[in-house]
Amino acid sequence: MAAVATAVEDRVTARVISDDPLCRKIPVALRFAPAEPLAVRIVFPSGLSPEGTENEWVFPRALLEAGLQAPTGTGDVRIWPCGRVQAVVEFHSPEGVAVIQFDIAALRRFLRRTNTAVTRQA
Repeated sequence: MAAVATAVEDRVTARVISDDPLCRKIPVALRFAPAEPLAVRIVFPSGLSPEGTENEWVFPRALLEAGLQAPTGTGDVRIWPCGRVQAVVEFHSPEGVAVIQFDIAALRRFLRRTNTAVTRQA
């Protein structure tokens, strides 16, 4: 009997980087669906958007993996390590740019879980 791949969701706390000297912490959902094995999703809570809806960014899983090692990305999503324990994800949209800092350990844990889900599906 073949193993059934399951969706992965991790809830993490990230920090909004801005000119304000105090970094604002926000809850973020990291999501992966086996039906889209090459993609990951970062979902921001509804309270952060003017429309009052969740804001979801979908981008290649490989981009997230590479961005934990070295600066990567040239489009709407750019990722780079910030020291040994933090990573920065920059989101570009017509409304502006959001710069969010994550703990690398949380992102690596999420990626390990996605890799396990992909391996089970294969």
